Amino acid sequence: MSFIERIFYILQKYGTSYLKGAGTTLVIALVSTFIGCIIGFLSGIIQTIPVDKRRDPLVKRVLLGIVNVILRIYIEVFRGTPMIVQAVFIYYGLAQVCNVQLGMWQAAFLVVSINTGAYMAESVRGGIISVDPGQMEGAKAIGMTHVQAMINVILPQAFRNILPQIGNNLIINIKDTSVLSVISVVDLFFVHKSVSGALYTYFESATIVMAIYLTMTLITSRLLRLWEKKMDGGDNYELVDVMDIGSQLGKKESR
Repeated sequence: MSFIERIFYILQKYGTSYLKGAGTTLVIALVSTFIGCIIGFLSGIIQTIPVDKRRDPLVKRVLLGIVNVILRIYIEVFRGTPMIVQAVFIYYGLAQVCNVQLGMWQAAFLVVSINTGAYMAESVRGGIISVDPGQMEGAKAIGMTHVQAMINVILPQAFRNILPQIGNNLIINIKDTSVLSVISVVDLFFVHKSVSGALYTYFESATIVMAIYLTMTLITSRLLRLWEKKMDGGDNYELVDVMDIGSQLGKKESR
């Protein structure tokens, strides 16, 4: 058989397995990216809490200092080690050292989520810092607390700034779930290894898998671009005079 004929033969025999593997990959990537974003936002917000040495109580300063040290260790460890090593450490290491036996799916979601959270923490921190400090000062000037200002003023702007990074992490997770085959997660790459081992068609199977990965990432990238465009709004903006000040001024001028 020719190369193309072998590919069609593999798809005819194992096409369903490839689709199931792709579905597993997408589920792990989507859910873990969402959880990782929550972890990242919480970590990023905590790292940007202002501390006033004169006004804030000692307890607050000490607690924030300890939490920030823990967060820095977490971020540096999970950004500085490969995900495949983290998967092995969490799945096998916790069972041996701590006697905590995680299921395959639990370990998969945990590994990808905390890895994504470590990267998102720095992205969120940078997104918050990138917002003009005058925004926070203006919010506090009209009576908002720090929490209210973060929720209503700072975070919406920071979210738009880091949206490309969120999409980038999602695309990375779609590809990097392939390392979870080391703990026997039946994702797309695991199916590729199984088919290749059964038929000895490594290059043909790799071609199929590469095409599926590329299709998933291109569709995801396109959807994220559309989301960004929708958040940006239209090119033309119409100012809404909610208090009807303009018409009142017009009436005074006419008089």
